[in-house]
Amino acid sequence: MRIGIMGLGRIGSFHTETLSGLEAVDSLVVTDPVAAAVATATERFGATAVESPEAVLAAGVDGVVVAAATDAHPRLILAAVKAGIPVFCEKPVARGVEESLEVLRAVEGSGVEVHIGYNRRFDAGCVAARKAVVSGELGDLHTVRSTTLDPAPPPPAYVAVSGGIFRDCSVHDFDIVRWVTGREVVEVYATGGNRGADHIREVGDVDTASTLLTLDDGAIAVISNSRHNARGYDVRLELHGMKDSIAVGLEDKLPLRSVEPGATFPAGTPHDFFMDRFTAAYRAELTAFTEVVAGTRTSPCTVADAIEASWIAEACTLSLHEHRPVRLDEVRKG
Repeated sequence: MRIGIMGLGRIGSFHTETLSGLEAVDSLVVTDPVAAAVATATERFGATAVESPEAVLAAGVDGVVVAAATDAHPRLILAAVKAGIPVFCEKPVARGVEESLEVLRAVEGSGVEVHIGYNRRFDAGCVAARKAVVSGELGDLHTVRSTTLDPAPPPPAYVAVSGGIFRDCSVHDFDIVRWVTGREVVEVYATGGNRGADHIREVGDVDTASTLLTLDDGAIAVISNSRHNARGYDVRLELHGMKDSIAVGLEDKLPLRSVEPGATFPAGTPHDFFMDRFTAAYRAELTAFTEVVAGTRTSPCTVADAIEASWIAEACTLSLHEHRPVRLDEVRKG
């Protein structure tokens, strides 16, 4: 199949390399305003370069990958849907939930598949955790812990348009908790602080946050996030049930140092970047998209799925600012 790629920044270039190695993909069509990025894609992967997203859609592609800036996501998703071309778009759907709802209303009933990129749904450990929940081997869950710790804060230009730590970072934890447990969040309580990144404080955001999520069956999820983890990129998930407890991310590249006498775990080089931690997950995610394009499966993460995680982020942002628990039905619209 022929896949178009709109946007060749850090994640777009990474997706281009991944797609070039997939057996189902015969050719790539790319576009980006930065000529050097386009030249790299054409030279390294034999991609065909075109001048605009519109030209990508007109180039006989079977599916498109949207990896452009967030502000462009709604326009590019809708253009692909209007052209009848399945689309994969990195999260978020749009900068705000209102605009995301407009996209949802536009794509519903179109018959065109839209796959939003939440890569943890394709991480082998998270997949195994979901199977453990579905099979009942853990029993009823009572506690879930999800952790995302970045090795260093993002740059000021990124922070200024990110929408805050809950919308940018924690949203991955919110989505994976929903997906693995199969439950919905009914209430949140969020707190946070600043431990060193002045440019994050200056835009009214926090660089470290913790959130309590109450799920619709009474289970509690504890989310921990920070922009400061000098040892590396730390993503973990714990599930504690009435019959058993399991963990995702407890492996030798875990960026955590044990001080127990004689302990040798973890013994590997710590993960230092999200692309390192989730290389296999990204490959599995884009392989799934080629199956969506081929018509052998439906979208594994729809616009509606992505909006559910966004509602949780909205509730957490309100909770942080007002120092109180917030029920999801306070913020939910549409």
